[in-house]
Amino acid sequence: MAETDIETKGAESASAPGELVSDIERTRADLAKTIDEIADRVSPRNVVRRTTEVAMERISQVDPRVGGAVALAAVSVTCFFIWRKLRK
Repeated sequence: MAETDIETKGAESASAPGELVSDIERTRADLAKTIDEIADRVSPRNVVRRTTEVAMERISQVDPRVGGAVALAAVSVTCFFIWRKLRK
């Protein structure tokens, strides 16, 4: 029985290096994928794109009358400040 245990242990040791190599390769691939996802998430171009998409979605949900009133107010305030600056 002791010899059988030794033979089994030897067989496990022989396959262990191959298993370790495949585990390391799988871990390396998973890590590379995670790093790529993080790089994609923090990329300035992608941050701007996502922010623009969120803003456009929120704007599309605004009642057109309210949006028009806000735009009119913004234009009026801008014109007032320009007029005031030119008057001096």
